[in-house]
Amino acid sequence: MEKITKACPNCGSENPKLKRGFNRSGTQRIMCKECGIRFTLDPKKREYDEETKKLAMKMYYSGTSGRGVGKVLVMSKANVYNWIKKTERP
Repeated sequence: MEKITKACPNCGSENPKLKRGFNRSGTQRIMCKECGIRFTLDPKKREYDEETKKLAMKMYYSGTSGRGVGKVLVMSKANVYNWIKKTERP
């Protein structure tokens, strides 16, 4: 069994922790021996880079529908619409 030294986000304990499987993205889940909370050691960020966002916005403002942009870039159309709401038109 590996020793894991990252502190618990709940109690701050650095005592050895127990491995408790993996989450849906494949990262290791850990259970604190002190307080029993389960957490992920190094969670993966699930976000698109700025280049992809800029390309999606450019495609949308050039006349492609949000659904069309989503299909071409293999992403949800909701992502495109949320980015449109957050930014002003260039």
